[in-house]
Amino acid sequence: MTTTFGPDDELQGARFVEADLTGARFRLARLDDVRFDQSFMPRAVMRGVDLTDADIDGEITGLRVNGVDVAPLVEAELNRRHPGREQARSADLAEQRASLDAALRAWDAHLARAAALAPGAVDVSVDGEWSTAQTLRHLVFAMDGWVRYGLLGIDDAFWYAGLPFTEYEPEVASLGVDLAAAPTWEETIAAHADRVSQVYAAYDDLAGTDVAADAPRIPPWYPEGLTRAVHQSLGVVAREHWAHLQFVERDLATLEERAREAR
Repeated sequence: MTTTFGPDDELQGARFVEADLTGARFRLARLDDVRFDQSFMPRAVMRGVDLTDADIDGEITGLRVNGVDVAPLVEAELNRRHPGREQARSADLAEQRASLDAALRAWDAHLARAAALAPGAVDVSVDGEWSTAQTLRHLVFAMDGWVRYGLLGIDDAFWYAGLPFTEYEPEVASLGVDLAAAPTWEETIAAHADRVSQVYAAYDDLAGTDVAADAPRIPPWYPEGLTRAVHQSLGVVAREHWAHLQFVERDLATLEERAREAR
């Protein structure tokens, strides 16, 4: 039986948490200021909608707006804004490494901006998103999974304070990760720098080898039997740094605007 909600139902501010709305229909519905976090909307269809000032971050492969596939347009613009980003997916390790170099320089610039804004700005969350410090902890988690665990074969690969993606949170205790951990900024910076140095060492060790071959293994959150080429596993590091830089830069701009308004 289908439940229908109409104009007399009080649904303002309703919260849907882990709800299955597959096949739901919204017609003449008011969704002002609605927010979707960590939600899945493959094959969503929107007709005659008003998306004025909408803000979308996520996997947009195949998304069409007014009949135009927007993913290539978005990728081209991001690559224009961030020279070096495009090489993150290269099968050539030298190009990949250059992309990571560029990403880390961009991260250094971001951290300098955050430090200039206010003490502790790296710990401030905007609208429930990860702070800069939390984002670095996630990048450590990614490097632990793809490089230390996957390429280097280290069983005890994970930093205790790494941050996983939301869907994997229930599983990380088995990896020695403590979701309640509260590392200092200095610890976080040191852990990130250590993992980056291991990534560069992997680039050195893999030079001249067959990087199209399957990686020894991939992170434990992937289904058993799935494989990735060595260059793909290593390339995740640059791609993750570019992707998450986009998010922390967005949030830092919000913090800077709030600081201007407060003056």
